Amino acid sequence: MTFPLSDVALTTLALAVAGALGLLFGKLQFRKIGLGIGGVLFSGILVGHFAAKAGITFDSDVMHFVRELGLILFVYTIGIQVGPSFFASFAKSGLRFNLAAIGIVLGGVAVTLAIYALTDLPLPVLMGVMSGAVTNTPGLGAAQQALGELGLPASEVGFAGMGYAMTYPFGIIGILISMFAVRVLFGITIEREEEAYKLETKSGEAALPALNLEVTNQNLDGVRLGDVPDLFDHGVVASRMKSGGELIVPTRDTMLHLGDSLHMVGPAEKLAAMKLIMGREIDTPLTTKGTKLTWARIVVTKDKILGKPLRELALVEARGVTVSRINRAGVELPAQASSSLAFGDIVTVVGSKPDIDAVALELGNEHARLQEVQFPALFFGIALGVILGSIPLAVPGLSAPLKLGLAGGPLMAAIVLGRLGHWGPFTWYMPPAANHALREFGIVLFLAVVGIVAGDRFFDTLLHGGGIVWMGYGILITLLPLLIVGVIARVFGKFNYLSLCGVLAGSMTDPPALAFAVSMSKTGAASVAYVSVYPLVMFLRILAPQILILILAGAGAGAF
Repeated sequence: MTFPLSDVALTTLALAVAGALGLLFGKLQFRKIGLGIGGVLFSGILVGHFAAKAGITFDSDVMHFVRELGLILFVYTIGIQVGPSFFASFAKSGLRFNLAAIGIVLGGVAVTLAIYALTDLPLPVLMGVMSGAVTNTPGLGAAQQALGELGLPASEVGFAGMGYAMTYPFGIIGILISMFAVRVLFGITIEREEEAYKLETKSGEAALPALNLEVTNQNLDGVRLGDVPDLFDHGVVASRMKSGGELIVPTRDTMLHLGDSLHMVGPAEKLAAMKLIMGREIDTPLTTKGTKLTWARIVVTKDKILGKPLRELALVEARGVTVSRINRAGVELPAQASSSLAFGDIVTVVGSKPDIDAVALELGNEHARLQEVQFPALFFGIALGVILGSIPLAVPGLSAPLKLGLAGGPLMAAIVLGRLGHWGPFTWYMPPAANHALREFGIVLFLAVVGIVAGDRFFDTLLHGGGIVWMGYGILITLLPLLIVGVIARVFGKFNYLSLCGVLAGSMTDPPALAFAVSMSKTGAASVAYVSVYPLVMFLRILAPQILILILAGAGAGAF
C-alpha cells in the first residue's frame, strides 16, 4: 500500500501514536490497579495489527535502532538513580530483603526451566513468557538481543514480544494475589503490622539516629574530645556540646568536663558503645534556639570539592562548623573524617550563622544547578555501558561467551558511575525530573516497537496459536515463586507483612504493585523494602534470560 510519507516518517508516526494512546490507556485504573507504562505495549499491538491489515509496513532498521536506544536510555537512567544506594541496600535488613528477592528470581528461573523440559515451547516464546510473567521489560530486551546474536531471524525473535504481551497482565495481578494470599493465610491485620514496623525501625532505616549524652565517666574529665575512643573518625559525630551553660560546636581540642552534655549522631550500635564510654543518656534537648548557634542543610554543588574527604575540607578547624549528617540519594550516611562529598549531597551543618553562610559558599548550595542535566557525563556513561555490554565473558558450561548486552552493560556502568559520582570533568548526577523523563521516554520507545512488531500476529496467536496456554505457563512463573518465598519469609524470616509486600513488588520490579502495597499503610515500609531490592533484582532479571538462552541453546534449543 502506498502512503504519502517516507518510511522513516511513517515509522515515527506509528511510534508516536502507539506511545500517546498507550500512555493514556495505562492511566485507566480499576481499584488503583492499572497497566501503567505497559499500556504502550498493547497500543503498539493494536497499531501493528491494523497496519498489517492495511498492508502498511515499517522500516525495520529504524524500528531496531529505536528499540535498542529506548532500552539503553531506560536501563541507564535506572542505574544512575539507584547507583548511590545500590551497595548500601545490602546493609542490615536490606540483606534479608535481597536474599528473599533472589529466591523469587531463582524460583522463576527454575519454573521456566521446568516448562522448557516438559513442553515443546520455542525458546523465543519461553523467554518472552518469563519476562512478561515477572513484568520486567529490560529482561525482554536482553532476551531479544541474545536471541538475535544466536542468528535467529527477526520474525522468530518477535515471538518473544508476543509471549511477553500474553503474560504481562497477569504478572501484575499475580503479585497482588500473592500479597492477598499471604495476608489471609497468616490472618494478618495491617494495624498490628504498622505498630510492629514502628517499633522495629523507630526513626526509619534510612535515617541516622541521634543521642544526647551527659559525661559521667571520671576518666574523661579534662580529656581532649579528640582523644575519646571511637569518636570523630569512626562514624560518630558530636555536633553540639553544652559546657558551663554555653552551647558550642565541639572540636578535637575541646576539653571534656564532668557534667558536659553532647549531641551525638551516628549508627545505633556505635551510639550505644559511646554511651558506655562517656556516661548516661539524657532527655534534655541541646537545642540551638536562643543561642548563637544554628543549623542548616546545604547542597553540595561546587565541582572543586567533589571527592574530597571532610578532613581535607577542615570545616571545623577553619570555620567552626560541624557536619553531622550526609544525605545521599535519600540515605543518611555518617559524617566521618574520611567521608567524601558527591554532587547533590545534602549535608547538615551546625555552627554560627556567618560561619554556615561561608561554608555554604564553599560547598556551593546552588539549587539551580541541581536542575541541570550533565549531558557530557550522560553520553560518556552510555558509551562506556555499550562497550562494557559488548565484552564477551567466557563462562564455563555455556556454549558461547556471555555478554551483558545493551541492557546489562549500560545498567552496570550506570550503577558504578552513579556510586562513583564524580571523575575528572564528569559528574554523574541527574535531576529526578530529568531522570524520570528520560526513563519514561526510553521505555515508551521500546514497548511501542515491541508491540508494533508483534501486532500483525498477536491476535491469531492468541486465538489459534497457543496463546492461552502461554498465559497458563506465565501464571505458574508468576505465582509459584512469590507464594513459596512469601510463606518462607513470613514463617522463618519473620518478615513484617508491609515490608514483605515491598519485597514481592520489588522482586518483580513492578511499580503498580508497589502502589497497591503503599496504599495499605502510610508507614513507608513497602517503599523501603522495594528500593532495597530493586537494583539487584533489575540486574538479575536482565542477566537471567541471557544465561538461560546460552544454556538452552547449547543443549540443543537452537533448532526451533
